[in-house]
Amino acid sequence: MTVVMPAGVAVARDLVGPAMEAAIARLSPDVRTVAAYHLGMSDADGNPRREGSGKALRPALALLSARAAGAPPERGVTAAVAVELVHNFSLLHDDIMDGDTERRHRPTAWTVFGVGAAILAGDALLALASDLLLESQGEPWAARCLSAAVQRLIAGQGADLAFEKRGDVTLAECLDMAGDKTAALMACACTIGAVHVGAPPELAMGLAGFGGHVGLAFQLTDDLLGIWGAPDVTGKPVRADLRARKKSLPVVAALGSGTAAGDELAALLARPEPLDEDHLLHAADLVVAAGGRQWAENEADKQLAAANQCLADVSLPADVHGEFTAIAEFITARQW
Repeated sequence: MTVVMPAGVAVARDLVGPAMEAAIARLSPDVRTVAAYHLGMSDADGNPRREGSGKALRPALALLSARAAGAPPERGVTAAVAVELVHNFSLLHDDIMDGDTERRHRPTAWTVFGVGAAILAGDALLALASDLLLESQGEPWAARCLSAAVQRLIAGQGADLAFEKRGDVTLAECLDMAGDKTAALMACACTIGAVHVGAPPELAMGLAGFGGHVGLAFQLTDDLLGIWGAPDVTGKPVRADLRARKKSLPVVAALGSGTAAGDELAALLARPEPLDEDHLLHAADLVVAAGGRQWAENEADKQLAAANQCLADVSLPADVHGEFTAIAEFITARQW
């Protein structure tokens, strides 16, 4: 299945890219080297490069939300940069906590520069995001919006880590965790541009609702790709989430299915020794047999439909509505 990048995402890259580079240039030299590498702006030696950066989905949504409020996209650039900095703060720290050694088809920052340097780079991106919003001429509530999303993101990551030590995680708990860890920042991206330019509360809330549902659909899709996604799509080894025994949504759905396959999966994942490739393949088959994959696919469709309903409930220019919908469909497309 070929998925086409929405035109608005490419526009966001062109508009936000220079502002991102200017923001990273403000960091101290050692921290800047790590951040620029992680963001795909340079190689490990600091030489400029333009490959392997993120898709700029959240910046695109932030610019769209400014347009939804009747402002030109340029007025949303600062908010878009702030959201992207926070997103990458979370990725730098997540890679360390999860022990991930590959992102965007190259070694993660902590494996190249060390754990301490990667933590500091993440901290610097978070502080820089706040600085940019506080220095701007936009509505001060935009900074509060971002801060609230960060608090939820941290809570969600904390829950995700705690789940690794538990064998009784429920599907409701897992959905709440995903709502905090992933959907909160997506909701912020979909509304912060509008808030930044002074949009009315009803528009901001409608866009936030859209982003929250899209964020959950995105996490469900990401969890599916974490088991069945091709490495050239995910940038990570195949079945990486099963190898790490993550309590992802399809796995938790399978474990709580009350089926023989779910019980066998629980026993397999509880083994103390590392799982070899045969075990990983069998585990993936058990998730399917227990209904975990089908549940996740259905729930992703349900969340996407709820997101579209949120858009239908607010008044938007037709082109803005269409671009929001196109990005939502793009980031929840299944590629395996």
